[in-house]
Amino acid sequence: RNKAPKLYTDYRKMLENKDIDAIIVGTPDHWHCLNMVDACETGKHVYQEKPIANSIEECNVMVKAAKKYNRIVQVGQWQRSGSQYDEAIKYVQSGKLGNIRLVKCWSYQGWMKPVPVVPDSAPPEGVDYKMWLGPAPQRPFNKNRFHFNFRWFWDYAGGLMTDWGVHEIDIALYAMNVKAPKSIIASGGKFAYPNDASETPDTLQTVYEFENFNLLWEHATGIDGGNYGKTEGIAFIGNNGTLVVNRQGWEVIPETQDKDGQKVLKTEKVDFIPGKNNALEVHAQNFVNAIKGETTNLNCGIETGSIAAINAHMGNIAYKTGEKVYWDATKEQFTNNDKANELIKANYHNGWELPKV
Repeated sequence: RNKAPKLYTDYRKMLENKDIDAIIVGTPDHWHCLNMVDACETGKHVYQEKPIANSIEECNVMVKAAKKYNRIVQVGQWQRSGSQYDEAIKYVQSGKLGNIRLVKCWSYQGWMKPVPVVPDSAPPEGVDYKMWLGPAPQRPFNKNRFHFNFRWFWDYAGGLMTDWGVHEIDIALYAMNVKAPKSIIASGGKFAYPNDASETPDTLQTVYEFENFNLLWEHATGIDGGNYGKTEGIAFIGNNGTLVVNRQGWEVIPETQDKDGQKVLKTEKVDFIPGKNNALEVHAQNFVNAIKGETTNLNCGIETGSIAAINAHMGNIAYKTGEKVYWDATKEQFTNNDKANELIKANYHNGWELPKV
C-alpha cells in the first residue's frame, strides 16, 4: 500500500521477483502464451486476460503449462461469474425451451468508429518497441497497431471474433454442453469501413455446426442494432421459446400455439431479470480465493478459456480460408485442409520461440 509500482521493460525480470505470487497478463494477445507459460514456470499463479492466445497451437501449450507446473490460472471470461448467466444456463438445461435448434451469439459495437490511416512514425518516448513486438513480425511503429487498436491487426490479435467472441461463445458452449463443432463456415469483410486502417472484418457471420444444433456468431462495428434489440448477447432458440441473456440480464420469449382457437404459450414467459452481482469483482475474488486454498473451483480455468478461444480462432480460420472447414476433434486439426491446418500454428519472430512444455 502507498507504494509506487516497480516498472520493468522485460517481464522476465519481474518474474524473478520471489515476492510476487500472482500476475495479471493484460498484454496484447500475441504475448499471452509466453507471458503465462513463463509465469507458471517460475511458480506464479496467473489471471490470464482473454482471449487466452492468438493461435490454437498456443492455447494447447498454455493448458499443458498450467498442468505441468500445477499453477492456478483464471481466464478473464468473467461472464462465467455473473448471476444472470448462471440462472440462464440452468434454465436452458432444464429442457423448458424444448429442443434447441439454434444458438445465436453476437456483438454489435456502435461506439467503434473507423480507424484512420496514419503514417508510420517513431515509437513514443519510453516505449521499448522491440520488446512490444516480441514474437510478432518485424514492422515499423504505427500508432494504429499500438494501444487498444492492436485488436484489429492479425499480427497481434483476432478482431471482434476472438475479442468478444470468447465471452459469448463460452456461455453458449457451456450451456449446450459441447466443446468442438463438426464444421465451421464464415463470411464477412470490411463492409462498414472499407478504407480504414483495420485488417480484421468489421462485419462477420460464422456458423458452427454441432450434432443437433447450429451456433451462429455475428459481429458488427459502428452500429448497435443487434438481435432482440440488444447490442450483445446470446439467444437459445428452442421449439417452445427463446432465452436471451446478456450483461444486463435475461428473459424468456415464449412461442405460442393454437389450441381450441386460442393462442396459448408453449412455455412460461420470463420477464427480464437483471444481473444481481458485479461479475468482474466476483471473478477476481474467485481467483484470489483459489490461491488462498479457500476453493478448488475456478469459475473459468485455463481449459475452459482454451475451449472458447479455440472455437473463436476456428471462426477466423474459416473466414481466412473462405471455405467450409471440418474439424477432427480426436486429431485436433482440420480434415484434409492444409491451408486451415497451417493457420492453427503460432509463427514466432525476432528470435522468440513458442514455449516447449
